[in-house]
Amino acid sequence: MLFLLIAGVLMFYCFRYPLRRRSAFFRYTFFLLFILLEFFYHYWMIKGGYWDTASMLPLQLCSLSLLLCIILLVTMSERLFQIVYFIGITGACMAIFTPELFLGFPHFRYFHFFVTHILIIWTCLYFVFVHGYKPTQKGMLLSFGFLNGSALVAFLVNVWTGGNYMFLSYKPVNGSLLDYLGPYPYYIFALEGMAIFLFYILLVPFKGKKEMKEGRRRDKPS
Repeated sequence: MLFLLIAGVLMFYCFRYPLRRRSAFFRYTFFLLFILLEFFYHYWMIKGGYWDTASMLPLQLCSLSLLLCIILLVTMSERLFQIVYFIGITGACMAIFTPELFLGFPHFRYFHFFVTHILIIWTCLYFVFVHGYKPTQKGMLLSFGFLNGSALVAFLVNVWTGGNYMFLSYKPVNGSLLDYLGPYPYYIFALEGMAIFLFYILLVPFKGKKEMKEGRRRDKPS
């Protein structure tokens, strides 16, 4: 799955100009993939009697990112891109490397889990490479505010349903990065610092390019 993720990213970069000419086809292909994967996932959960409000609402970081990706693919909103870029890539990468998954290969849930998270990252980088969207410091702050607002909603829903959206009630059952951030509730505060750090890491490549361009302009003789 890691190979698939990297191959897709390289494809977006190497073929960014031809892909731009077929933007609508590519965006709506991704749109349909997201819709179909989520439809069959929820259908499987309902049919199996597993669907409930404590776990299936789009309040996990990645399920929320997935929903925002669907909207982004249709609207191409640069403001929405800022949010999806920071929370989507951060959440999806953490999920891929430390998956909260109880069904292995070749179960449908195994493929659904990895393919949807890879699609989230692909969607973000597709807009970066193909359409030239760039994350900004203002967008990073906007994303951090959105993340905290979403966490507040998730916390209230957890109280109401007994759920564990955004892992605000307890840590994942499987091992994760949260195991290194202290006991409950202290790991929640540590997550705030981690989010700022990871968001900044995602901003650095673009921040560096902007500073280099500004430096070249200053160095030009008048």
